[in-house]
Amino acid sequence: MGMNQFLQSLSDLETINRAPGYFKFEQHSVAAHSFKVAEVAQFLGDVEEQAGHTVNWRSLYEKALNHDYTERFIGDIKTPVKYATPELRKMLADVEESLTANFIHNEIPEQFQAAYARRLGEGKDDTLEGQILSVADKVDLLYESFGEIQKGNPEPVYTDIYRESLATILKFKQMACVQYFLRDVLPELLSADFSDRQKLEALTNTLLDQAED
Repeated sequence: MGMNQFLQSLSDLETINRAPGYFKFEQHSVAAHSFKVAEVAQFLGDVEEQAGHTVNWRSLYEKALNHDYTERFIGDIKTPVKYATPELRKMLADVEESLTANFIHNEIPEQFQAAYARRLGEGKDDTLEGQILSVADKVDLLYESFGEIQKGNPEPVYTDIYRESLATILKFKQMACVQYFLRDVLPELLSADFSDRQKLEALTNTLLDQAED
């Protein structure tokens, strides 16, 4: 047993489209999302490091690159469905965990199993790296939804995704990287010229005001 199955499976992530079931102008695969999240996490890590915090870069890169690998087992389930109830979310998490453990046991050579158990486990934990991953994941999702809104996509789900993404980012507002994003990145994003700009600015300001309360 070698690493062939794992390496071959990476191509599967290119065929899994995100936000399935909705009209979109631009398709995004799980593989592309994983790369973008790793790039965003790298930048956010730089901000945290410049703020005087110690970043475990190995942990951060492993978490970011692998955070959605298990979607090759069950696909990218619509966010409203995945989080419909705590029970359903737990059931899906249990299925992913079971399939991942089985994959590692059967397809990963024994000398690498501990490493891949770490890499393919839940990365969004309470460590600094886990929190950076949580923010980076939502930053990319916010950009994906913004891209559809900017192009005039009539599907209301993209406004919902934008709202949920920003609301989650704001839960980490104490972090230096989030403060930087809100102060220096988000205003530049919203300065672009698009038809729903005022509506999105109003939604953004409402969420920011609520986060201050």
